Formats: sequence, structure tokens, C-alpha cells
Amino acid sequence: MTNPLVGIFRVKELRERIVFTALMLVVFRVGAVLPIPGINVRELSAYFLSQANSGNPIVDYLDLFAGGAFSNFSVFMLGIMPYISMSIIMQLLLIVFPGLKKISQEEGGRKKIQSYQRIGTVGVCIIQAFAVTQYARSIVLSGVNLLNMGMIPFSIIAIMTVTTGTMFLMWIGEQITRRGIGNGISLLIFAGIVARLPQAVYELGDRVQNGLNPVFVIVVFVVFVAVIALVVFEQQGQRKIQVNYAKRVVGRRMYGAQNTYIPFKINPSGVIPVIFASSILTFPLQIASTIGANVAWLNTVSRVLNPGGYLYNILYVLFIIFFAYFYTQVSLNPIEIAKQIRENGGSIPGIRTERIEEYLTKILNRIVLPGSLYLALIAVIPTIIQGVFNFPSSISYLMGGTSLLILVGVDLDTMSQVEGLLKMHHHEGLTKRGRLKGRNL
Repeated sequence: MTNPLVGIFRVKELRERIVFTALMLVVFRVGAVLPIPGINVRELSAYFLSQANSGNPIVDYLDLFAGGAFSNFSVFMLGIMPYISMSIIMQLLLIVFPGLKKISQEEGGRKKIQSYQRIGTVGVCIIQAFAVTQYARSIVLSGVNLLNMGMIPFSIIAIMTVTTGTMFLMWIGEQITRRGIGNGISLLIFAGIVARLPQAVYELGDRVQNGLNPVFVIVVFVVFVAVIALVVFEQQGQRKIQVNYAKRVVGRRMYGAQNTYIPFKINPSGVIPVIFASSILTFPLQIASTIGANVAWLNTVSRVLNPGGYLYNILYVLFIIFFAYFYTQVSLNPIEIAKQIRENGGSIPGIRTERIEEYLTKILNRIVLPGSLYLALIAVIPTIIQGVFNFPSSISYLMGGTSLLILVGVDLDTMSQVEGLLKMHHHEGLTKRGRLKGRNL
């Protein structure tokens, strides 16, 4: 059991979880290449190939989180982003409306909130799916024989198919979380990014053959390796808050004094701010870019929110900082932590009991600010690389910034969960052996 890779295949429960996760990811990848009924696949491939030659950063950006499903016009072309967008909206509604928060705190209230969130996801999917049909209409009007049926039947079928596909993806993510390993939603985004990497490497090699300086490629890869190392270092860093517990009596037992600590990570929210910020910006960007050809002001919004533009990156940085603070306050509430410390007879050395909340809030604010700025800096690296080294957008999005943060963050989280399952199984084995020996004695 000293080698985790060997232990994975020895433990039956963990082996079954990994196999189930792999099968679900295979279903996700199959759905990512399965086109919507009524699409002329050959004409669609030729159209996006011509777009790739001239450069289409918006399509490349939308493909980043959908694993290439958007340019395939597949049943999963919206990806899991509508569900993430609705989860953000629901979290904000819980803060704005005290009635909803009260419902979430009641018995069975969490299931009610989740049902509301699923219903809201259907609404978001319908809006985005309608925008996709308008995008297909603009392609047809440009002279491409994209559809094998009329526009109205295609619109109805496409909205139903794409909405069903996103809801099915949401179900797959929940099943991976329940019966597989790790966070299913994050793993779906992770799988989509990994699936795009071979194509990005191929395009990079083609660019080098067509005149891209190989020295630039080497420099960029060195930067990527350094960023990965910094991301791992930042994800593992933490501030330890010492907590002392006095002797206390519970029932007929006396528990002795003990010293422990609260581990506050430098980046408590992980890659959640990056995913949330990307989802918030993807929603209006997709609508503006798909309907923009028919509406003048949406066309302007599409140009302004270009992923390589200044306004987009400024909003991206601000959203990352905002969601870093927001998610940290939701997951690490200083008031709740201080309440638990007091109820268990604990204290922080040098801090009065009534000022524990203030102290913890101050520490969290000092930690979250540099952590969020660090996340924002890494997230805008693709734009810098694309502008300085003239890298294609499809490569810079996949090999830097947001993709690196998601890949490394999800990988570290999955590894920690696998190690936790291995340790749990190992401890159960020791317990069982101890019981058998005790009975024999």
C-alpha cells in the first residue's frame, strides 16, 4: 500500500470508482462529437476549417470548456457551463433573498434549492440554445449549406437536443461525484481541456513549419512549466492558525487538553473563481457572438468582449478577485468557525474570545487578496503570449492561463481524494485485523 498507483488496483472499491469515472468520461467524449440532427457535418467541418485559417478566438474560447463540442455542433455543445452559471446565480440569490437562505437551512431545504437550480439551468440552456440556432442561421445566410432541413424544424430540434444534452451532462457530473472520484463537474471540464491538447500540439507543429520561430516555442514551454510549478506551490501553501482546547467533560468522560491548528490555504477557493469568472463571461459572449450577426448592438458587444481584448481581460480579472472573496466567505465562514471554537472550549493564543471572528476575517482577507491576484495573473497569460509571440488563440488558451489552473487544480484535488480513499481502506484493514486478534485472544 506504499505505492498509491499499485494500491488503486488492489482496492476493489477504488478500482470500481475509477472504472466508473472513466466510462462516464468516455460517454462525455462520444457526445462531444455526436452532431445535432439536421447538421451537414461535411459542410460544417469545411466552414470551421476556413475560420481556423483566418482565426476565430471566440469559437476557440467556447471550445475550450466544451472540449471541441461547440465547433462540432454536438449535443453537448453548451458543455456544463449553463449549470455553473445557474449555480452562481443561485448563490447570489441566497445572499440577496433571506427567504431562500432560510429554506436552504431547513431540513430537506438543500434538495429544494438544487431542484430550483436544475429548473433554472433548463431556462439558461434554452436561451443559449436559441442563440446557437441563430448562429447556425447566420452561417446558412453566408452561403454555406449547413442544414439538411428547414430552419424552423431545426431550431426546435436543436433547442430540445442541446438542452437535453446539457442536463444529461449535469447528471453525469452528479454520478461521478457520487459513484466515482472527485468533483464530477470539474472533471468534465478537465476532460474537455485534455481532449483538445493533441490538436493544439499538432497546430503548434504546423505553425513552426510555416515560419513560427522555434525559440519562441521553447520559451513559452519553459514559462508553462514554471507556471505549473508555481500553481502547485500556491495550491499547497497554507497559513496555520493555532487553537488550544482546554480539558472538558463530555458525559462521563474527561477529554484532555490538546493543541491543534486551522489550515487556511493561500488560495482557499482553488480554481473555483476562474471557472465562475469564465462561466459568467461565456454566457453573454456566446449570446452576443451567435446572434450578433443579426443585431447591430450585439455585434458591438461581441467585438468588445473579444477574449483577446482589453475590456474582457479587465472584467476577467475583476470577476476572479470577486469570486475568490465570495466563495471563500461561503466555504470558510469566520463566524461559524469562531462559534465552533468557542462551543468546544477552544481559544487562539493572544486573541480574546469575543474577537476571534475579527481576527479570522482579517487573516482571510490578507490571504485571499494575493491569492486572487495570483490567479488573475495566470489567467491572463494566454493573452500576453498571443500578443507577444503571435501564438494562435487555440494554442494559447489550451496551454496557459485558465486551462493550466483548471488542469493542475482538478488534478491535485483528484489525487488527494484518491489518497484519502486509500488511507481509509488501509485503516479499515488494520481495524478488522485488530478485532480478529482480540476475539482469538
